[in-house]
Order: sequence, then C-alpha cells, then structure tokens
Amino acid sequence: MELPTFPECNHPVVSLLAHRSDRTLLHLFQNCREKGQYFIAIFCRYNHLVYSLVRHVEHSPVQVNYLFAQTWRQIYLELAALQLEKSTNSVKDQSLQSWILHKTAVSINQAELPPIETINYALSAAPPPLWCYLEEALGKLPATSRLLITLAQTFHWNETRIAAYLEAEGEAVSPAEVQVQLQAGYRLLETSLPQDIQEIYLRATASEGR
Repeated sequence: MELPTFPECNHPVVSLLAHRSDRTLLHLFQNCREKGQYFIAIFCRYNHLVYSLVRHVEHSPVQVNYLFAQTWRQIYLELAALQLEKSTNSVKDQSLQSWILHKTAVSINQAELPPIETINYALSAAPPPLWCYLEEALGKLPATSRLLITLAQTFHWNETRIAAYLEAEGEAVSPAEVQVQLQAGYRLLETSLPQDIQEIYLRATASEGR
C-alpha cells in the first residue's frame, strides 16, 4: 500500500513553517487556535510515520485510511493540552515524535474498525486536518443546520428524504426549503472554519475546479 500524498503540505502558508521546531509548532497550535496551519504543519511532518504504522494492520485500504484519520483526530484532540516532559538528570526531553508514535500504537491496539460498507470517510475528500476542523466547526452550528448537513453528507439523503424525515418529526418543510437551509448551513459551516483552513483547502479546491 503506497503512502498517500497531501497537497496541503506544499501550500506556502504551511511550507513556511517547515523550519520551526516541534515544540514551537506545538506552542503555536496551543496558543493560536484561530489558525489551523500549525496543526497542518505537524501533520505534514509526521503523517508518513503514522501511515507507515497503521497500514500494516490487517484490514482493507478503506479501513486503514479510516484508522489513519481517526488516529490523527485523537492526536488533534489531545494536542491542545499536551505538555511535553522536560529532561531530568538521566532522562531526555520527551519529544513530540515519541508522543505521536505512542498515540499511534494505542490507536492501533484499541482499534475496533467498523465494516467497510458502513465507512463514509474518504481520505482524498477530507484529509485528517480538514476533517478535524470540519468536525469542530460542525459542533458549533445551530442544531438544525448540524442535523441537515449530517443527513446530507454522512447519510447521503436527498432533500426529499430529509423533508419526509422532518415531517415525521413534526416539522413541515418542503424539499425546496431543505435545499435553502442546507446551503445556508454550508455557508455557516465554511465561515466557522479558521481563515487559513478555508484558504488551504476550500480556496484551493475552488481554483482547481475552474
């Protein structure tokens, strides 16, 4: 199984951070949460190391990619409070690399992967950093917007099916109204993302589509 490539690692905003130390990137990530570039820089530095480990798990490529993304999601969640241990007389400083290796090993050992047919994640569509920030932004949306986007994107329901579901729940909404609310939810989701995440992922995608 080949190692995946991630174009965001070549984005100027990210590549300019290549010379920064792990500890500096960690400090910037923890203290500048309105920016996503620092987590992406950490991801770009260590994604091949993590993938090299998880790809040896005896599962399908779809499950391996899902495990890879889940591992980075857990790393993202725990990085915010991570304090790397300083050295004592005989013990070296704890490194970010060793911590990531440990978290990867834990993820592999505790993995309970769902069947292939139930996995809706695609590595090419949502690289782990984008997935992490999308999930965080989704959690900030109003409940109705979050529900509509989840039904449309995770379960791939069309507007008619969503409208029927809402009607069964006691809310009369036409498929056309569902479409309007969905588009409004997508716009709100986009604006809830850090500006540099929008620039690195969404603007680049829009440019490629022209």
